[in-house]
Amino acid sequence: MSRKGNVILLSGCCAAVFITALPFFCEAQKRPRTGKLRVVRLAEPNLQGSVGLEEAISRRRSIRRFADKPLDFIQMGQLAWAGQGITDKQRGFRAAPSAGALFPIELYFITTQGLFLYQPQEHSMRHVSSTDMRTQLSAAALNQEWVAKAACNIVIVGAVGKLTPRYGNKANQFMLLEAGCVAENIQLQAVASGLASVLVGAFDERNVSLTCQLSSDIKPILIISVGHPAGM
Repeated sequence: MSRKGNVILLSGCCAAVFITALPFFCEAQKRPRTGKLRVVRLAEPNLQGSVGLEEAISRRRSIRRFADKPLDFIQMGQLAWAGQGITDKQRGFRAAPSAGALFPIELYFITTQGLFLYQPQEHSMRHVSSTDMRTQLSAAALNQEWVAKAACNIVIVGAVGKLTPRYGNKANQFMLLEAGCVAENIQLQAVASGLASVLVGAFDERNVSLTCQLSSDIKPILIISVGHPAGM
């Protein structure tokens, strides 16, 4: 069975239902599924892109105008992998460097289909909410309108407590450095995928946390608005 677009629905009694086509997921998620945990299995990342690293670096720009066109899970999965994907399955190393390989960073995806949390170990996305929160996130980002219009907003969050026992007062600095590496990876992947993106650093931290349903030990660090460039 192909992994592409597969959706796993896990109930409290551990029953699993496989949906093998992405359009079915789009329809199914409109119906309430109280008490069930939905997980989207992502396609394996493409490791043979057509855009070279140097070209991606030279073409990277902050683009704030997006076409009214959604991203599919193949595109979002590729972006997620570039930011936090497992690149060494034996040792668990990821696409971005992390102090002590402690990995305090997580990625939330806010799309028309709701809120998703990327899970690197399974290369999957956990569906947290079916509500389109882009307008809510835009308000939390000081009403920057491109946040509401982007097909996808990737919220980079971090748990500094994972680093503090080892790195003390350097922990927050190391977490922010890691977040920067993750953000650059995602933006370069966006270029290589023919997508537009812009970093958003001005936002109300508390309201972004509420939007993403973050626990008190996790803080939002950056938002990356991603979509198809306008005019395409």
